[in-house]
Amino acid sequence: MKILVVGGAGYIGSHVAREFLDSGHQVDVYDNLSTGSRDNLFPEEGFTEGDILDYPRLRDAMGLGYDALIHLAAAKAAGESMVKPEKYSLQNLNGTVNIINAALERGIARIVFSSSAAAYGEPKYLPIDEKHPTEPENFYGFTKLEIERILGWYDRLKGIRYAALRYFNAAGYDVRGRIAGLEKSPANLIPVIMETAVGMRQELQVFGTDYQTKDGTGVRDYVHVSDLARGHVAALDWISRNDKSLVVNLGSEEGLSVFDILECARRISGKPIPAKIVPRRPGDPARLVASSRLARELLGWEARESDLETLVRTTWEAYSRKR
Repeated sequence: MKILVVGGAGYIGSHVAREFLDSGHQVDVYDNLSTGSRDNLFPEEGFTEGDILDYPRLRDAMGLGYDALIHLAAAKAAGESMVKPEKYSLQNLNGTVNIINAALERGIARIVFSSSAAAYGEPKYLPIDEKHPTEPENFYGFTKLEIERILGWYDRLKGIRYAALRYFNAAGYDVRGRIAGLEKSPANLIPVIMETAVGMRQELQVFGTDYQTKDGTGVRDYVHVSDLARGHVAALDWISRNDKSLVVNLGSEEGLSVFDILECARRISGKPIPAKIVPRRPGDPARLVASSRLARELLGWEARESDLETLVRTTWEAYSRKR
């Protein structure tokens, strides 16, 4: 297939583009490089620098006979979304409507959308499956859920088939070291630990050690970004073969605590990685763990590289190359 990866120069997008290339597809990237990097583009790809809010440019970029598009372009900081909802409305909601309408205009009827476990909100039970209530607790999660609903209407009214992939915590880097660009201003735990290890930050803040978990720190489901990338390829194949849309979790089904990851990072990096205990953040649950049973059953997908060692080692290797 000929695939357009919108947001394909970013952290997750570059891994997704690489996986489609490795699977024998032709891949082009559309990205404004606000959080992505030219370092994450591959020689085999075509590239258009453009913003998803620029509808004419987006429409023109889609006019090259694509069979499907992968949508990963979004503002994604949950905390920021609560103080800048206008930014998230424009980028995530308006931008996605532009993408869908341009795809419709250009006859692209298959979309794989990067959604989020933030659509679920506070867990009512664990592990979280696709039947769990969707009650987002931040505006970022609201935008992801609203996009799923919009896609649902385009499915019903216009025949666009989509896969909405609800990620849990993406982490790690390509095990073969082919992704060169680091995340810009990361907010997730593992890259923040690595920035501390290489001296870009003075210390790591650990938000609370009084949770009802094995070591008192929050437990999260971390899924390797290469596993996520394989999920995109499998999801596109599924909606293409079945001519139906799909909403599915992609997670490791394993819970790792902050201290699990910190101790592993200290061991692998050989760095002390100073950490300061600070109060809990409001709204942070003690544990978030996915059920990926549906992805296994429908897509034949499983998290192969999402063990603690691989998550931390591949991230350290990426940061070590940039020192």
